[in-house]
Amino acid sequence: MTGLEKMQSQILDEARRSAEEILEQAKSQAREIKEEAERAAQEKSSRILEKSGTEVRNTEERSVSSCDLLRRQVLLEAKQAIIARILDRAYHTLIEADEDAYFRIIKEMLGKYAAAQAGEVCFSEKDLDRMPEGFEKEIQEIAEKKGGTLLLSKEPRKISGGFVLVYGGIEENCSFQAMFHSRKDELADEVHKILFS
Repeated sequence: MTGLEKMQSQILDEARRSAEEILEQAKSQAREIKEEAERAAQEKSSRILEKSGTEVRNTEERSVSSCDLLRRQVLLEAKQAIIARILDRAYHTLIEADEDAYFRIIKEMLGKYAAAQAGEVCFSEKDLDRMPEGFEKEIQEIAEKKGGTLLLSKEPRKISGGFVLVYGGIEENCSFQAMFHSRKDELADEVHKILFS
């Protein structure tokens, strides 16, 4: 082998070694880059998984809270519907009471609402037609006990039950409907206490 061939052989060997070293370094760098990428991907996927878990927990909490709110609303609506039905039933029971019970209630109300002055009491046409005999006298006796007088008006009022008192042009609506309406919240509270406490 000539000197030139030896030199070529050395150069080729050196180039091969150099290429193998470069290739080995490139492989090593590629492994490091791959390992770093895997670590970064693992960290990122852990963060994504943690964030997803947090979002799932938050969604679950919101769902539970929303369901609880909806349950309470439905329960409240059901309670209100029950109370409204009971008050409506009580109102109709009062209006449809037999004559003795009905006019006994009227007398109690007159005793409570009659004033110590001259006035007039007005009833519905139905009540004027079914008024017991001697009831007009009882009205006057009740008014006298309160220090006033009450005349029975022959003009019927458009009310479903109860009466209207008139004193000096000022009317006090003592119809059952007005009484129930004015005390609706108080009555609803009482029914609620009885049923749900």
